[in-house]
Amino acid sequence: MINPSQQLNSKIFDTDVEQVPIRKGFGEGLLKAAEMNRNVVGLCADLVDSTMMTGFKQKFSDRFIEMGIAEQNLAGVASGMAAMGKIPFMTSYAMFSPGRNWEQIRTTIAYNNVPVKIAGSHAGVSVGPDGGTHQAIEDIALMRVIPRMVVISPCDAIEARKATIAAAQTQEPTYIRLAREKTPIITTEDTPFEIGKAEVMFKSQGSSFNVGIIATGALLHRALKVAQKLEAEGKAVIVLNLATIKPLDVDAIVQLANQTGAIVTVEEHQIAGGMGSAVAECLASHKPVPIEFIGVIDQFGQSGTPDELIEHYGMGEKDIYAAACKVMLRK
Repeated sequence: MINPSQQLNSKIFDTDVEQVPIRKGFGEGLLKAAEMNRNVVGLCADLVDSTMMTGFKQKFSDRFIEMGIAEQNLAGVASGMAAMGKIPFMTSYAMFSPGRNWEQIRTTIAYNNVPVKIAGSHAGVSVGPDGGTHQAIEDIALMRVIPRMVVISPCDAIEARKATIAAAQTQEPTYIRLAREKTPIITTEDTPFEIGKAEVMFKSQGSSFNVGIIATGALLHRALKVAQKLEAEGKAVIVLNLATIKPLDVDAIVQLANQTGAIVTVEEHQIAGGMGSAVAECLASHKPVPIEFIGVIDQFGQSGTPDELIEHYGMGEKDIYAAACKVMLRK
């Protein structure tokens, strides 16, 4: 059952659940963060509308810089502004930032330990018709390996807004991963969010559990629907929303492994180096248990509708369900 302490959307499993692009929540959060702190500035690589920076540009034109298609320079300028006391938010497609300017992010931002916030929009295969060149399914791996870099992957627009506001209040370099397409609203204004803390979104009744599902980003909704199906079949399930991939909530992950003895990780990203890899690294040290991974398996993306691509690359509900059944047999 849905965890009541999370105060989630009551229509979460309804066919008419409201759907909003996760990136829209970032745009709303950036506006709020700028209203709260005059040091918040915005920089964009010629994608203001796509990255939802239009509202910020209009309201805070004196705090906005259009960098053009120059992602390496985008990172360098943001780093310099942060060194002078600003809190820069820099935006582009995730394939271009951090995809194109990774070395500048590593050296000018993380190495110098300045509080630049990097919003990578249009992440995952759900970019759809844009095709494999624009589908960032390696960005979590790229960013979580950088020392000092915080990595956040919100599950819906409301969580993206909260994550953006929270990131503006820290001194750490931070990457916020954003999906393009409309996705179901899972959380509410009252749902807890804290950088570095995972949240239990679904927990069957009782004290004995068959499987734990750890999901991040837009695929959390599919994971919750699978948990509902498994519970209807008599299986006890816990679903953990891992919105912060780095720093990892080790305590929550180890507790889930202790409770369930079997884990499925779910992400719209390459399995290699992604959230599932981070979870496996954690459990290898603290609580080894059987794990199944849902994600892209060593392939590039391609053109198609978002739903077609999610199914084609083995990240749909039937794939999550099959992985849960398989890992339970391995206990």
